[in-house]
Amino acid sequence: MTAPAQTRSSADLIRAEEPVLAHNYHPLPVVVSRAEGTWVEDVEGRRYLDMLAGYSALNFGHRHPALIEAAHAQLDRLTLTSRAFHNDRLAEFAERLAALTGQDMVLPMNTGAEAVESGIKVARKWAYDVKGVPADQATIVVAADNFHGRTTTIVSFSTDETARQGFGPFTPGFRVVPYNDLPALEAAIDETTAAVLLEPIQGEAGVLIPDQGYLAGVRELTTRKGCLFIADEIQSGLGRTGRTLAVDHESIVPDVLLLGKALGGGIVPVSAVVGSREVLGVLRPGEHGSTFGGNPLAAAVGTAVVELLETGEFQRRATELGVVLRGGLSALLGKGVVGFRARGLWAGVDVDPAVGTGREISERLMREGVLVKDTHGSTIRLAPPLTITPEELTGALSALEKVLG
Repeated sequence: MTAPAQTRSSADLIRAEEPVLAHNYHPLPVVVSRAEGTWVEDVEGRRYLDMLAGYSALNFGHRHPALIEAAHAQLDRLTLTSRAFHNDRLAEFAERLAALTGQDMVLPMNTGAEAVESGIKVARKWAYDVKGVPADQATIVVAADNFHGRTTTIVSFSTDETARQGFGPFTPGFRVVPYNDLPALEAAIDETTAAVLLEPIQGEAGVLIPDQGYLAGVRELTTRKGCLFIADEIQSGLGRTGRTLAVDHESIVPDVLLLGKALGGGIVPVSAVVGSREVLGVLRPGEHGSTFGGNPLAAAVGTAVVELLETGEFQRRATELGVVLRGGLSALLGKGVVGFRARGLWAGVDVDPAVGTGREISERLMREGVLVKDTHGSTIRLAPPLTITPEELTGALSALEKVLG
């Protein structure tokens, strides 16, 4: 008989996964069993400061009381109807999310990849119905080093060979240009272009922040050329960078926003395509859907997330604590850190390869009670919950200094 999880050690549980789980992840060797706020606890009771926050899915920390309360209340009433029927939670969720983002309409989905796939479908439909692109000729321009998900269509326009190798044949209809390069982007747009799809900040690539004016330039260019601007804010949105959306730093409004991760409050998968009525209005019944998209539980939690963001508290915290984060990282330049990029409570930190790989630094930090995640080479990402305290943040920076020494 299999022993209950609570009586099994971390090492035993990690060994038990090996023969029964597909090996599509290489997690750090920590087995989390409990969490609260910015802290997680493993099965032996060791505590760790979470400086990853589920890749920004936990912007409000683990088990935020308002979000847990909303989920509990909805669990006692109604969890799923499918979209075959209306439910009494969806209208408010859509109304408030549209108002928060300055858009007209919402297409609720579940995962970030579903939101991206939905955005692609909407852009193509718009290109055929509104722009007049000949059938099956629509193209979408994307940026090199992007990360939008892992479906077969999305990896078709990835430049990461690890994400692509062995998964072809690939979906046509995409043009890849360098990120942060407006002339290259302009050259790639023609009469078949349905949309430009970009991350306002490239997260998986190492928190790459474009030059000031780049996003405004994309907005001007797409407007002038008659195609859509789709901003993938699945990681960068919902308070992470110190604004509700990363595009707010340049005061622009894309035609379509892709949201996810933090929209579910770390409780349920919730994503959304949010856009203008002209664009999302091209969909007709039967053309797209999701059994779980917009379910009552997701709508209840998503509404509670929007309510938290409406206060502005978390955007302010990300801005103020972002100053602490940048200051701490600046002090480490030349002391094992060779460079970093940060906006709000989000940073990509390039470690001197002589000190260690990103994986090695992550493992050392784990032993110091701090959880982070590496990305390419010797880069680690820092994205703590927006509820982190100044003392917790400086403690994490001190731990980083220690493991670099």
